[in-house]
Amino acid sequence: MDPEGYQLDDDPGRVDVEALWEFLSTQAYWARWRSRADVEAQLASAWRVVGAYDERTGAMVGFARAFSDHVSLAYLADVYVLPGHRGHGLGHALVTTMVDEGPGAAYRWLLHTEDAHGLYADHGFAPPDHTLLERPRPE
Repeated sequence: MDPEGYQLDDDPGRVDVEALWEFLSTQAYWARWRSRADVEAQLASAWRVVGAYDERTGAMVGFARAFSDHVSLAYLADVYVLPGHRGHGLGHALVTTMVDEGPGAAYRWLLHTEDAHGLYADHGFAPPDHTLLERPRPE
């Protein structure tokens, strides 16, 4: 169920690329190093995207992206809600729509984040167990 005054939509054609680029390139601690071409390539190759839209203006005010093997594993990325629209449940709605209600509801999901751990814990995310290894991106 969409939070009052907002609509969530997984139509990739509806994503406002300008709004996405504006947020990721200026406000997202995890993405400011990416070029616009990087962001556009990630959007084009995404397995699934979910946008949050203000019903009054139609503006995209939140976003989530995922990539997947289409069988058993998915990675949640680029989840955000614009500051002026936080506090309405949009973060939870984005994650619910992407992870719990979509075609990957039975998948193993991964993500990296420095914040919002409580939000993700509400959706079953937890620190990895002993079976997960990671090779970090070279700096």
